[in-house]
Amino acid sequence: MRMVDLIEKKKLGIELSNEEINYIVKGYTGGDIPDYQMSAFLMAVYFRGMTGRETANLTMAYVNSGEKVNLSKIEGIKVDKHSSGGVGDKISLIVIPLVASLGIPVAKMSGRGLGHTGGTIDKLESIPGFKTELSTETFIDNVNKYKMAIVGQTANLTPGDKKTYALRDVTSTVNSIPLIASSIMSKKTASGADAIVLDVKVGSGAFMKSIGEARELAKTMVQIGKDVNIKTVAVITNMDQPLGREVGNFNEIKEIIQVLEGNGSEDEVTIALTIAAYMAILGGAFDDFDSAYIKLKYILKSGTALKKFKELINAQGGDSNIIENKDSVYNSKFNIEIKSESCGYIEAIMAELIGKGAMLLGAGRKIKSDKIDFSAGITLTKKVGEKVEKGDTICILHTNMDEYDEAEKIVKAAYVISEDIPNKIKYIYDVIL
Repeated sequence: MRMVDLIEKKKLGIELSNEEINYIVKGYTGGDIPDYQMSAFLMAVYFRGMTGRETANLTMAYVNSGEKVNLSKIEGIKVDKHSSGGVGDKISLIVIPLVASLGIPVAKMSGRGLGHTGGTIDKLESIPGFKTELSTETFIDNVNKYKMAIVGQTANLTPGDKKTYALRDVTSTVNSIPLIASSIMSKKTASGADAIVLDVKVGSGAFMKSIGEARELAKTMVQIGKDVNIKTVAVITNMDQPLGREVGNFNEIKEIIQVLEGNGSEDEVTIALTIAAYMAILGGAFDDFDSAYIKLKYILKSGTALKKFKELINAQGGDSNIIENKDSVYNSKFNIEIKSESCGYIEAIMAELIGKGAMLLGAGRKIKSDKIDFSAGITLTKKVGEKVEKGDTICILHTNMDEYDEAEKIVKAAYVISEDIPNKIKYIYDVIL
């Protein structure tokens, strides 16, 4: 078997066999296939695509390129959740205590962020003392005892995907549905989940800009789930404006606490309850969506999920006093109010620009080695559909950096104000089963 022949086959749109795909992933991961040949193959996939069978085989080739997490000692149906990422996306840390409150085990492995804000692990590490590195034994024990645990992804999980993704990033082949789907699903499959709910975000602050693209990605991942025997549901959600009112690491932890106290904004509560409801169904607690949603809504309002979140913090070494003292944990040097320059209604808040602004304030990373400032971020005091008068504060920038002019300029450009009342935003576009 020769790599040049497989590149030629894919260039012509011919389906590759499982053996051929395994040869490519194993050869590239092991260093036998050079970057220039893998780059040519990825570009061929970018233009020619892959069949469903090829995509499933690529997923499993990535899984088999490294270690697989054995979670068989965890009691019950293990349900995981994955988001394709967005600005102010704190949904994972809302749904985990919600679902765990039903007695469904959530054994979650999450990553750090690279871009506008930190990932789930960065958010958790903004809680003083919180440990995201646990031994496998402690991780499993915590899930059995508390029905939840969250750790960083192990270094040896799907190394074939990690190496390929780094190459995709510098060869303009990231935006390929089969490559995105196999990358996401390989990590989830290797992490040992029995069932997965995928939050596929679409809009100005998401990787998928159109509902058509998001639906195609969602369907591809759900099909992979079926092919590899993991129950999978995809929920397509709106990312045309940031989720909730806080962007930034501890800012988002504060808002998570507010949501779990029963005081969350409509968009994040609706999305969190929808995703948690499908997790509850896959976990065997309910047979239908409406019953699950109503029960989870009650759990949220009752404060049960907040107690569960406190349990998670304590179990992983964090200081749970932040729940009562959330406003005094971090104080940024500068808190810059952005004022409305006209009267009207907020027609749009371009999430991607808010994300870039937050990163420039210190809330995210431009490169992997950048240090995150946990106190940096943006508070959205006005959201889409809300009325504003000239001079009203529409958002507040939080930073410890002396130079924030560029961030201020970008954030101002994110807001669109109109004289007309905009149409009500739809938070959930579709559910792929």
